[in-house]
Amino acid sequence: MKKLIVYLLEIIICFVLQSSMFHYIQLADIMPNLLLILVAATAYMRGRMTGMMMGLFSGLLVDLMYGSYVIGLYALLYLIIGYFIGFTNKVYSRDDYTLPIIIIAISDFIYGFFYYVFEFLLRGRLNFLYYLRRFILPEIIYTVAISVFMYKLLHMINHRLYRKPDEEV
Repeated sequence: MKKLIVYLLEIIICFVLQSSMFHYIQLADIMPNLLLILVAATAYMRGRMTGMMMGLFSGLLVDLMYGSYVIGLYALLYLIIGYFIGFTNKVYSRDDYTLPIIIIAISDFIYGFFYYVFEFLLRGRLNFLYYLRRFILPEIIYTVAISVFMYKLLHMINHRLYRKPDEEV
């Protein structure tokens, strides 16, 4: 029960920070995707099922608040990203900080690509290179820069949440 409460608090805090604080400190009209960092980091540290659940609830929260005419698009994208990144849990190391940052960058690219496909390509807007240069790459850079700090915090929370009772701090 404690883990569920911590996960829900993480989702709510990341969503509030992403929609309120980072809305005012945008760089080139781009915000970092804190919920994607949360989903990717949790899936990397805890596995597929936890990553899927974090992705589903994070995506549903975004869908309910910012979704256009289709509810479930963000939930599907975050769920799929959480599921596939959960496979990398087998190579999880408590000392490695570079692999999760690379995984977050790749997942942000995949998120941006599928968002382009569902929101723009299906409407007949075919200029992918413009969308790549204008939105996907700057968001990847900004998200990776924020994820360096945020992953360390999430890693510390995860370690405290799953440590054994006889283990020292």
